[in-house]
Amino acid sequence: MTHEFRTLITTAFTYYQQQQACVMASVVALDGSSYRKPGVRMLIAANGTMTGAVSGGCVEKEVLFQAQEVFETGNPKMMTYDGRYRLGCEGMLYILIEPLVVTEALYNQLSTAFEQRTPIQICAYYSRDIEATQHYLGSQVQLEAGTPLFLNGEETQTTPAENTLEFKQQLPPIFQLFLFGAEHDAVQLGIQASQLGWDVTVIASPKDPKTEANFPGVKSVLHLLPEEAHQLVIDEESAVVLMNHNYATDLNFLVNIYDKHPQYIGILGSSKRREKLFNELIDYKPDLDAEVLDRIYGPAGIDIGAITPQEIALSVLAELLAVTRKRDVPSLRDKLGSIHKEA
Repeated sequence: MTHEFRTLITTAFTYYQQQQACVMASVVALDGSSYRKPGVRMLIAANGTMTGAVSGGCVEKEVLFQAQEVFETGNPKMMTYDGRYRLGCEGMLYILIEPLVVTEALYNQLSTAFEQRTPIQICAYYSRDIEATQHYLGSQVQLEAGTPLFLNGEETQTTPAENTLEFKQQLPPIFQLFLFGAEHDAVQLGIQASQLGWDVTVIASPKDPKTEANFPGVKSVLHLLPEEAHQLVIDEESAVVLMNHNYATDLNFLVNIYDKHPQYIGILGSSKRREKLFNELIDYKPDLDAEVLDRIYGPAGIDIGAITPQEIALSVLAELLAVTRKRDVPSLRDKLGSIHKEA
């Protein structure tokens, strides 16, 4: 959800620069089941433009209607949406609607946190009583070792009453994907991964003239030699796909990034290619932890019979998402024989 929050903050700052008011609606509690869970948010501008969503589409119109009161009074409010007797959502949603004022100072602080990959905690004070005293309601952001940042444009906020409820949400750094290789298949992976809200970085050869313009949706294109890969910030909220059309290049990059602890290392190509990479990596590092090999998926992807670059990208990202969500899927690395059925 971190990328969704970043989008709301960026959009709200644009509205602030345009001197247009906006409000944020946050699902803070749920009784029963719903399409989206507590912690999801949407933004509503004074002109009715909506960014994001808090459901599959059945709630937003009511949120837009309820938001008008917040625009008129400047005070936050609670609303509920009972989907138990309607098609779609089957639970009771509790939604906090509040003014969102992203000043330049607030935008800069949050942008720095996103860029430096600092965890962010959002604390929303709310009530299940829709008639609750309004000044007890509202959200604030807590950065590491810092004072709370208030989202309503105020420098201070009234201390919540004893019966005020609190919803806390820890947002990890935005998930990032590193694509080592800059051919056509990387283009499709970059497009689809960026649509998931991930920050995508393409690693190209220093001799390759390609730029961000060649890869729609990616955050950046870096031109690095394998021995320069150690400078990359690849943490546990990261994944890597090795997709150079050159075995030696992939091996050299793997040697330089295997110990950076990404959740997933995907290798395009056959199982024979994977085994050869494993053997040479172990020759380079005889005491290699088996956990490193467990994080390597080759051939990358799940077994859906993917053929085109778009299908291969879908297959790889589906496996990657399953790994990060700890789900079991039919990975190609576990398939015996050829990854493609014989005609």
